[in-house]
Amino acid sequence: MADGPQNPMIRIENLVKAFGAKRAVDGVSFSVERGEVLGFLGPNGAGKSTTMRMITGFLPATDGRVSVGGFDVAESPLEAKRLIGYLPENAPSYPDMSVRGFLSFAAEMRGLDGGARKKAVGRVAELCFLASVLHQSIDTLSKGYRHRTCLAQALIHDPEVLILDEPTDGLDPNQKHEVRNLIRDMGKNKVVVFSTHILEEVDAACTRAIIIDRGRIVANGTPAELRAKSEIAGAMTLQIAGVPDAAARLAALPAARKVEPLGALLRVYPKDALAAAELARSVIELVNREGWKLESMRTEEGHLDEVFRRITLPDTAPAPSTSAVKR
Repeated sequence: MADGPQNPMIRIENLVKAFGAKRAVDGVSFSVERGEVLGFLGPNGAGKSTTMRMITGFLPATDGRVSVGGFDVAESPLEAKRLIGYLPENAPSYPDMSVRGFLSFAAEMRGLDGGARKKAVGRVAELCFLASVLHQSIDTLSKGYRHRTCLAQALIHDPEVLILDEPTDGLDPNQKHEVRNLIRDMGKNKVVVFSTHILEEVDAACTRAIIIDRGRIVANGTPAELRAKSEIAGAMTLQIAGVPDAAARLAALPAARKVEPLGALLRVYPKDALAAAELARSVIELVNREGWKLESMRTEEGHLDEVFRRITLPDTAPAPSTSAVKR
């Protein structure tokens, strides 16, 4: 079924999953277009894995609707699941099988046979750097190679939609880099949704990120949009020599909210996000007008870790994002 601007590859509407009285997922709504790599972030127990399991049809929803490629996951599960490659949490596999045997089995389960199955195994072995261990049994592999083997099974049928739960878990730094590059490349013409606890992966691989906390979406935007929510976003950090009253002069600027001393540095915060550009201009004008000796100056980007902590810490999390349904 064709997808387009009005028919995204993944559409989630008011999704709920209750376990008794507890709502693990509580009214989540969002959509994902082809060509997007969506990072799914949140503290442990926030509802990330539960949401991903409902997208794949592994877990039925208590309420709400999920469609993949225009197919309702509850009403047309086979059609939806044919479009999906899924790497579950903890990367389950059959430890007594060889890597080649496991991938061949996964290909067969996806309807591939003969030359197509052999070609698919070769393709994912190359993509996931498994050629050297194809003949080993899975129980002899390192944790990283086991995880890559399970990632390979998710890719075996070249799906249009990839749902990856912690795809870099257990990998060393070089392997993490390889998998992030793979995700970014695949996301150019597929849909990729992956959960992570590693905030640097948002910048490394994602076109957009959602932060979920206590079952609800609390932030949704591009990495740049999320960083802009940081208190430090747009601040100017300067080192000025020989001007004792520099902090007071900078604090008096109309666009400044406060000045924070940081050793030999001064950090000037804008009153709000809209004032950041005006703050930069007025700081530069003041320095030039007064002839101050400027040792260094930079404009700060926001910090994703600060944004994450601020909106997910108990008793400080904001109300559910008004941009929860985006694109």
